[in-house]
Amino acid sequence: MLSALFAALTAIFAKIGIKDVDTDLATGIRTVVILLLAWAIVFFRGANHSMNLLTKTNWTFLILSGCATGLSWICYFKALQLGKVSQVAPVDKLSVALAIILASVFLGESITWKTGIAASLIISGTLILIF
Repeated sequence: MLSALFAALTAIFAKIGIKDVDTDLATGIRTVVILLLAWAIVFFRGANHSMNLLTKTNWTFLILSGCATGLSWICYFKALQLGKVSQVAPVDKLSVALAIILASVFLGESITWKTGIAASLIISGTLILIF
């Protein structure tokens, strides 16, 4: 629930913060803040001691995840600048339905009837909010 709350606040704060600002610059600033916050948490909790345990696979996929996150943020900020939060945020949340599908394809996770219906409702709800 906190993740959802912070994600909602992200959309509101970002919409206000990117007014008359280049979205790539805004993404860069946001990324530096996140970088500092994340590393402060790593050191505060002592998680930095396990860095030597990361495998090549861990590094590869964490780097790919970081690239995907960065590209997502760049697209999200541009969309927020051009559109309404009430339309952009739901489109961004299509990632939930896409993650379900991709998890099935790449991770072999099964899609139950319940999961399929829920993903369909997310997609339907997003389309209703857009149009």
